[in-house]
Amino acid sequence: MSQLYIDCHTGVAGDMLLSAMFDLAVPEEVVHRSLSQLGLKGCYKFVCSEASSRGMRGLRTHVQTLEPQPMARDWSSIRADLVAAAWPDGLRERVLQVFTALAKAESQVHGCSIERVHFHEVGAIDALVDVVGVCAALEHLGITQISCMPPPAGHGSVQGAHGELPVPVPAVLELARLHRVPLQGSRNLPPGELTTPTGLALIATQVSSFVQPAILPVAAIGIGLGHRQLDCPNFLRVCLLDTSSRARVDTSSLTNPASAEMLWQSIVVQEAWIDDITAEDLALLGEELRNAGALDVSWSSVGMKKGRSGVEITALVLPEYIEELRRVWFCFGSTLGLRERQQGRWLLPRREGQVCTSLGVVRLKQVRRPSKRLTFKLEHDDLVQISRAMVIPLETVRQIVMHELKTGADLSLRDWTW
Repeated sequence: MSQLYIDCHTGVAGDMLLSAMFDLAVPEEVVHRSLSQLGLKGCYKFVCSEASSRGMRGLRTHVQTLEPQPMARDWSSIRADLVAAAWPDGLRERVLQVFTALAKAESQVHGCSIERVHFHEVGAIDALVDVVGVCAALEHLGITQISCMPPPAGHGSVQGAHGELPVPVPAVLELARLHRVPLQGSRNLPPGELTTPTGLALIATQVSSFVQPAILPVAAIGIGLGHRQLDCPNFLRVCLLDTSSRARVDTSSLTNPASAEMLWQSIVVQEAWIDDITAEDLALLGEELRNAGALDVSWSSVGMKKGRSGVEITALVLPEYIEELRRVWFCFGSTLGLRERQQGRWLLPRREGQVCTSLGVVRLKQVRRPSKRLTFKLEHDDLVQISRAMVIPLETVRQIVMHELKTGADLSLRDWTW
């Protein structure tokens, strides 16, 4: 699995992303080939060269069209070209995701059906170069997971095809709303557009999490420079993460728990303090959070404002389940807010199985420690069931099972997993 992290502190635009991909050593031929398969050979040329922004090096891409372009193109025309392109399925899916997102946002802005949407800038050659180029680069790198910081919204106003528009422009706001992309304030930066519709459509459709990973095992960095002159370096960084380095052993793949020593896993901690929930409702909330994908849920008593006793509820969740758990919090809980923070945890490889003993079958987990020592954790419910059925103290049952386990009892185990 290949992962990317996008640092876009001064904004995101399609050409900045494309430049960063080239800086990650993606060959230009990858982009040229994909554009040629779309029928654009001879319609454009681009130059990607070393440049600097306020002393920061990077690559900057200039796209030039070689033939007159229509004033506007409708979505059905663009979609037909994209569907007909001789692309692999993965590339076609990525490109269609981006342009579909743009079409839906424009249809909301103009109050018309998606089929009647007319693009002014998106249908232009340079936008096609940016979108197809970035998607082709992601396919070339084999990227399966992307995280990104919340992009800056920008402020002020810009001139567009419809006259002067406030920043963020309507299409950017609609994309952020439709795809739940968190935009951050940017009053510390000069007025103007920082995040473009094309740039936001790319990250809105390709990024899975807008939270910085707790640990960044960076293998390579690509830097794409923007064209605007700001009072600070105007650049975007794309970090290719070396997932294999998260295991502190010489293992070839983190996805192979049979050989890796341990695994670093990024998780999100969701937390709320509540002073108006009953014990019954608290139990229901915990159950629903677990059903929705929480790795663990816990709560403890806390003192809150006005001397009230409350409950601190914490859920651990993988990034892909964040949205679903948010819905559970606000549906089954009484909280008006929810805190989130990115953390991580180390996992040891384990495998499940069962052991046949003189007392009966007991389920268990086998764990491999960093020292290569193997330990067992017996299923407590099975021990309790035997203790009750045979009227034997629980500790005696545990000792007998562990003794027989160590002296050659019939043991069956599944494959190693995390």
